[in-house]
Amino acid sequence: MLDSIFSAEFINSILRATTPILFATMASAVAAKAGICNMALEGMMLLSALFGVVFSALFGGIFGTATGFSQFASFGCGFLLTVLAGGLIGLVFAFCILHMKADEILAAIALNLIASGGTIMLLMAAAGEKGASSALASVAAPKVTIPLIEAIPGLGKILSGQNLLTWLSLLSVAGVHIFLYKTPMGLKIRAVGENKNAAESVGISARKIQYVALVISGMLASMGGFYLSGGYMNMFTRDMAAGRGYIALAASSMGADTPIGGFLVSILFGIAQAVANLMQLTTIPMQLVQMVPYLTTLVGLGIYSYARMKRRRKLVQVK
Repeated sequence: MLDSIFSAEFINSILRATTPILFATMASAVAAKAGICNMALEGMMLLSALFGVVFSALFGGIFGTATGFSQFASFGCGFLLTVLAGGLIGLVFAFCILHMKADEILAAIALNLIASGGTIMLLMAAAGEKGASSALASVAAPKVTIPLIEAIPGLGKILSGQNLLTWLSLLSVAGVHIFLYKTPMGLKIRAVGENKNAAESVGISARKIQYVALVISGMLASMGGFYLSGGYMNMFTRDMAAGRGYIALAASSMGADTPIGGFLVSILFGIAQAVANLMQLTTIPMQLVQMVPYLTTLVGLGIYSYARMKRRRKLVQVK
């Protein structure tokens, strides 16, 4: 097991395991900067995982999958529609909490429960199955082969052959950072999150900005959901989000709701998931193996909370 941990394949698996968490972490960071805790990430990812399979299978039937171009076209159209669907889910969630004044935590729990049961109902309607979408010929996201790097021992196995969405998740960190800290809309989002009344006093519509933030959050979460069924696996399975939305909330919080901080913590949780996958090859009971990512989340949050408490005590003593 130690030999496997220090191998290029293990680092490759870390990037694969981190990808959906990283997308959801960026989604959480955008919503948090607008002053909203998006606990509906789990449901958004789960719905998007199913939409990704359905849409890519639909366009696969239209374009065909005989050539590389047709496969890429099917993937691209399916991915685009899934992202738009994620934005629509974010819009509905925003309408519930901003217009209908529903409690954001209760609304998120409701969306997550609807997603858990609704995906099974939609899967039955689309493929006549309850557990998995094996009857749907979905198109997976393509892998990116880097010619020169591919030939480098070790590094080639880590970087070359990664899924296109893995690279997109890494680019999303830079994109979200630039959006939040280098654009006028990002400045407005941060202003609303820090002090809504002060932002409104200078003419910024807090509700409008929070609508925009939640739509963007939904779109980012949908990318993570699409990767689950179109990259990490090549089909949809029941409740396949498996708590990654909640892990992303923890990663965002521990990273101070910043893209860079969230990225670093997401890598930590990706390592925990990769270790859990590796432990499945041992004689350790499966129940303990499945607990590893969530135990890591609890321990990480405990350490983070303790560190924050100590900083607050020091500030109080200084004052």
